[in-house]
Amino acid sequence: MPSIVTVTINPTIDVSASVERLEPSVKLRCGPGRRDAGGGGVNVARVVRRLGGDVLAIFPAGGLPGEMLVRLLGAEGVPVTAVPIAGETREDVTILERSTGREYRFVLEGPHLSWTEWRACLDAAIEPGDGQAIIVASGSLPPGVPEDFHARLASNAKAAGDRMVLDASGPALAAALKQGVFLIKPNLRELQDLTGRPLDGQNERLAAAREIIARGGAELVALTLGQEGALLVAADRAWRAAAMPILPVSSVGAGDSFLGGMVHALAAGRPLEDAFRQGVAAGSAALLSPGTTLCDAKDVRRLLPMVEISAV
Repeated sequence: MPSIVTVTINPTIDVSASVERLEPSVKLRCGPGRRDAGGGGVNVARVVRRLGGDVLAIFPAGGLPGEMLVRLLGAEGVPVTAVPIAGETREDVTILERSTGREYRFVLEGPHLSWTEWRACLDAAIEPGDGQAIIVASGSLPPGVPEDFHARLASNAKAAGDRMVLDASGPALAAALKQGVFLIKPNLRELQDLTGRPLDGQNERLAAAREIIARGGAELVALTLGQEGALLVAADRAWRAAAMPILPVSSVGAGDSFLGGMVHALAAGRPLEDAFRQGVAAGSAALLSPGTTLCDAKDVRRLLPMVEISAV
């Protein structure tokens, strides 16, 4: 198995376009559109591949959109294991309103997966070996997939000696934390929902992350904070990264780019602080790219030495 395996149980084709102004009940003539492979883990795999990492993307795929998803990833050089499903892979839409700079995202729930289909994705993710893989599970759960899907994956990864990285929310995240994972990457809203607290200041956020760590839910918490930067918290140390002075073109895919940058560095055996730095550079680089294009490797390398990190 590759050093990084991503699992996206609800992948998508991301369709992006722009209009001058959104208005109801009229035909809106869009500018040139594009289609990108999407879904949390798929995006992480795309970023890892751009940075030169060894990765395998696992996901269910059905219908013509599923075939397109495989083709798009093939064009980017991302190896895949596509599990056939009866339903059609979903498509999401992102529209930029040029007159205001606002982005509008329309996200469909995805096809219903049968027990056999989601079990096949679960089984494909873990392979007996030397226990050196990083398993990245990211994104939402489609209909038919149980809330403990990520928890089952975490249990399997632990049994195989692999490290699991999780970017999820709500009951799916809570269930996985009961099994214990290597790293979680919530944003502030997701951590607030998980703890039931407002977490207004840095001390409160550090305490919330360390509660999760103390309970055995995760070894590391990477908390993304948008314009406030990010925190990386371990049991005995923590770092804060300031937000980079970038005028965003689009915020779509910044979190996935952050996680892809971090995981790529961790798989290469780099220290936590260096991995955090690359994650921040990759997430910031994604802000420079329009629509659903994610970060560009050249921008990541350019921004890397400018990332400001301090111990907290």
